[in-house]
Amino acid sequence: MRTLVIHNPRSGFGSDAIFQFERALVHAGDECLMRVLDDDFMASEACEGAAAFDMVVLSGGDGTTSSLLYQLRDVDVPVCVFPSGTANLLCANLGNAPEPAALARACRIGKTADLDLGEISWTSDAGTSERRGFALMSGTGFDAQIMEAALPNKAIMGQAAYFAAALANPRPTVSHFSITVDGRTEERDGIACLVANTAMIQGDIEIVPDCRMDDGLLDVIVVETSDTAQLLKPLAFGLLDRSGHAVGRPHIESFRGREIRVESSVPVPLEVDGDVAPGLVSSYSVRVLPRAAHLVVDPLSPYG
Repeated sequence: MRTLVIHNPRSGFGSDAIFQFERALVHAGDECLMRVLDDDFMASEACEGAAAFDMVVLSGGDGTTSSLLYQLRDVDVPVCVFPSGTANLLCANLGNAPEPAALARACRIGKTADLDLGEISWTSDAGTSERRGFALMSGTGFDAQIMEAALPNKAIMGQAAYFAAALANPRPTVSHFSITVDGRTEERDGIACLVANTAMIQGDIEIVPDCRMDDGLLDVIVVETSDTAQLLKPLAFGLLDRSGHAVGRPHIESFRGREIRVESSVPVPLEVDGDVAPGLVSSYSVRVLPRAAHLVVDPLSPYG
């Protein structure tokens, strides 16, 4: 088996688990090429020649992995997502056993699931058209502010950096969002508007129920609160009911569709799978890319 491993050594805490995975994966007669990314890597260069391999392994955080998955969307090669980041929410949503030896075994077995990706487009402050892919969720408002504020402390605090950043901003900006989903427009006020391909966060809490990566749909999630303290209520409900079916999610409303347009009353920051885009945006468009990712899954995965 010929395997291409694309590894971001700056993701997460710099763990060497990817090398444990490589040792478990490679058998006699195999070939394994590892590409180590630098800070300003280009996804197109990192994925060059991927079609010539039997397997591609993406090792990094959610932002790194999503950008590479988007680049590989037209390449018919199985892809294994290896958790090397801080939150590793994509791996958690896939539901595979996270241990290096277990993931190596899943690669050898080669069972895959064809899952959706999202594609988001917007116009930057400089007037240029931007477009990126995402596997988890993207959006504007408070969530992007949290991602940006947490960045300096992620290497030290890990996931706790996100909660610290949220608590440091008790009165986030409330925006008016005009949300068009498959031609139907809704008007809502809130501190954040997200578009999710899958919506499970830390603690296996689903922000909205039944948000899956294989349904050909995206979920628009509006957080309708005016201060950070009100976020404690949906989090508490999430701990009691992780799926969201029994008690719901107060202060959160969602819509579901394939083509989405979001306009904000004020310019707000934008994040794409945890990576904050430069500047502010007033609007963005999103569409689903059905079955665009060919991901390795194991029997523990809900997609397996």
